[in-house]
Amino acid sequence: YNSTVFSYGATGAGKTYTMLGNYHQPGIMMMTMQDLFLKVDKERDNKVFEVKCSFLEVYNEMIRDLLNPSSEAGDHLDLREDPVKGMCVAGISEVGGLSTAEEIMNLLLEGNRHRTTEPTAANVVSSRSHAVLQVIVEQKDKTAGASAEIHVGKLAMIDLAGSERASQTNNRGMRMIEGANINRSLLALGNCITALSEKGAKGAFVPYRDSKLTRLLKDSLGGNCRTVMIAA
Repeated sequence: YNSTVFSYGATGAGKTYTMLGNYHQPGIMMMTMQDLFLKVDKERDNKVFEVKCSFLEVYNEMIRDLLNPSSEAGDHLDLREDPVKGMCVAGISEVGGLSTAEEIMNLLLEGNRHRTTEPTAANVVSSRSHAVLQVIVEQKDKTAGASAEIHVGKLAMIDLAGSERASQTNNRGMRMIEGANINRSLLALGNCITALSEKGAKGAFVPYRDSKLTRLLKDSLGGNCRTVMIAA
């Protein structure tokens, strides 16, 4: 199955620190990856694993690769739906061959330096985008040979941009546009979660296409996914 963890709260509440942290005080992303690699190490005698990750941001309804920000696609990576893999970002950098949580921590801190941040009246380093770490784990039996059945799981960990009120942040111009897009995508996320959680809503319409964020997270919210929200 797939799993999702995301932090939600007002701007300046400490969501990025909770999710990312640093080398001395690692956040949810780092601690989760440490647990993942511990479990992988315990199963290596019987199974073969491949762990791949990508790190992106959704800024003003545009998807940007944080691990390769200078790519030719720039800020306009496209979302596509694959019948096998589900929702995919065309041209996104996927880093494979990972064996330790420290390797992923180095990637996260490097990618976070490329994330869009700007000062506002509420937060001097306000994140102006949603950051999404996607980890794909492929598992197969060691003795199964070329015809081995491969099990694939997707883990998404999301540092959401903070909800804002223009009257409190004194945002003007571009900062106001960014804030409006942040609030719009958070509203779309809330609408999707509400639609999925309503009793008797099986088969009901879920408005994933209302924003790039919810469309990207379609496989990470519905179906067999297990989701955890951290309210900051």
